Amino acid sequence: MTDERNEAVLRVVPRLRDINANGHIFGGWVLSQMDIAGGIVAHRIAHGAVATVAIEGMKFISPILLGDIVSVYATEERRGRTSVAIRIEVIATRGIAQEQVPVTSGVYTFVALDANHKPRPLPV
Repeated sequence: MTDERNEAVLRVVPRLRDINANGHIFGGWVLSQMDIAGGIVAHRIAHGAVATVAIEGMKFISPILLGDIVSVYATEERRGRTSVAIRIEVIATRGIAQEQVPVTSGVYTFVALDANHKPRPLPV
């Protein structure tokens, strides 16, 4: 995990309804939180609407447990003409000791959209 993360884009506590059959937080819930955080950063960069077009290199390192505080960090990794790749990292803060547990990371690519929902160039 990178040391570049300063402030969480998103911080959330999963609920009982977010657990899977193993008693861990459902992976799809985690992906959704990552998409939300990445979309916030991509929207700022694009100065407008964006859509997720790709997810690269997802690997779950540790499970999220009920009661964990989930922090999602997102930073720009690379930029194209109409798209931006955002590196997203998820950290779970666990227990009284506030242990920081790396959960997953990946790169989400977002494309900037115009009023007709077609790709448009990113601002300079």
